[in-house]
Amino acid sequence: MASSSSSGLTFKLHPLVIVNISDHYTRVKSQMNPTLASHSNAAPNGGDGVVSPLPPRVYGCVIGVQKGRTVEIFNSFELLYDPSTHSLDRSFLEKKQELYKKVFPHFYILGWYSTGSDAEESDMHIHKALMDINESPVYVLLNPSINHSQKDLPVSIYESELHVIDGIPQLIFVRSSYTIETVEAERISVDHVAHLKPSDGGSAATQLAAHLTGIHSAIKMLHSRIKVLHHYLLAMQKGDVPFENSLLRQVSSLLRRLPAIESGKFQDDFLMEYNDTLLISYLAVLTNCSSAMNELVDKFNTAYDRHSRRGGRTAFM
Repeated sequence: MASSSSSGLTFKLHPLVIVNISDHYTRVKSQMNPTLASHSNAAPNGGDGVVSPLPPRVYGCVIGVQKGRTVEIFNSFELLYDPSTHSLDRSFLEKKQELYKKVFPHFYILGWYSTGSDAEESDMHIHKALMDINESPVYVLLNPSINHSQKDLPVSIYESELHVIDGIPQLIFVRSSYTIETVEAERISVDHVAHLKPSDGGSAATQLAAHLTGIHSAIKMLHSRIKVLHHYLLAMQKGDVPFENSLLRQVSSLLRRLPAIESGKFQDDFLMEYNDTLLISYLAVLTNCSSAMNELVDKFNTAYDRHSRRGGRTAFM
């Protein structure tokens, strides 16, 4: 597999495709769990030495439009593909294609998707099978494994190029760069999915911790990106990197969007919000103390009243 593509195509990927692939993988994995559990329970020697099964791979088609050198991937649908026999259900593919054509007449099959850590040689079988629909299909690969140190999306886009290897022309996968393109409806949907509550309801503390973790990750990501820009500008100032006026204008426009934290207005607003937060916390503590004091007074009055009545009856008798 070559390092990068030389086709010059520009790829734009919509979030709906990533959500669809993730949903497809999650459903297949959850359906396999009962079978995998029964196999593990039936293992000899109490299950000693049982090797965890490999994660499943899912397959599907990606659809969108291509205008000139720009390829925009809008949506996707599942495929019935057997990797052991490299057989593709053509009738299912044609039916799906016909249904999508009725709803999205300007969308075409641009390629296919799968899951895994990297493109494999066996992936070329399904890639070649789709060449009768698109002579140069696109391969979208989603890595479902969790890597907390990774900052970029675990999505890669590959093209196929004909290279001569050991005197034999062969098709190989080459990685291509892409950008995320969104419309208003997708932004609302992704934001809604990101703020969904757990299925068990979850406690307020758990939801608050998850919210603060998300904010911390976003701030950390913003800091790392600003640090990269800062190093680049320093290198440009030293002459290590040639000047690019268009890039400098983009950096200047980006920096203007960042809130200025050294202004007097920011300090006033920050101190006001900080004092309001402290005041609310102080009032909450006073309310708790007052409530505890009222409970103590009520208990004391009740006990004293009972003691007085008992003493009064004794004296009367």
